[in-house]
Amino acid sequence: MKDNLDFEIFLYLSKEKIILSVNHKNDFKFIFKDEFIIENNPTDLNFEKLDFFLNKNVFKVEKMLGNFIEKINVIIETRKFFNLQISIKKSDYNETINSDIILYLIKDAKYQCEKTIQNMQIIHVLIDNYLVDEICYKDLPQNQKCKNFSLDISFICLPNELIRYVEKTLKKFQISVGQILSANYIDKFVNERDINFFKMTRKIIDGHNKNEVKLVDKTVENKGFFEKFFNFFN
Repeated sequence: MKDNLDFEIFLYLSKEKIILSVNHKNDFKFIFKDEFIIENNPTDLNFEKLDFFLNKNVFKVEKMLGNFIEKINVIIETRKFFNLQISIKKSDYNETINSDIILYLIKDAKYQCEKTIQNMQIIHVLIDNYLVDEICYKDLPQNQKCKNFSLDISFICLPNELIRYVEKTLKKFQISVGQILSANYIDKFVNERDINFFKMTRKIIDGHNKNEVKLVDKTVENKGFFEKFFNFFN
């Protein structure tokens, strides 16, 4: 069997269409792409159509790669995404802003979010604003001492039930979910979807938006997100 580590696979899922895209990792050119248009679908995501589409294409792609597909990144467009905005503040701080205080505020906001949402999973965490002594910044100011510091944070969440449907459908083909991403969020960074969408998806996963906080499994031995996120302090 050939080693398929030079390829990456994406699944786009909406109520209008399903796309399976296999791309070279080095230049992101298409190796394989198939699109299925869902007509007259009044509901949201159609998992019967997804099952049919994967049944048609998984073996074809595996034969082409000379290896089994183990993991797919899934981009979802659905009205079931839920956005929650939280502002979290540290008063009487009187120190220079550093990674510890940002991490503290993010963890606090995440805890508040998880208390609010029910039966949902956080998909994206975005820092919308940094407020330093009531002055708003879109990017983190460097080497700045302040008395009061706060963050405006957006949480993009998806129902657990929908995620389980995605995982269950892929599991039929012995495939696991890599990352789940919001299509509408990725669209904000894309000019021409047909040309750049999956390439931008990879950039988003790699940290293209420096104000996105990645949530990673603590058991993962690779470099964790918070290390990546706070690299600009060095």
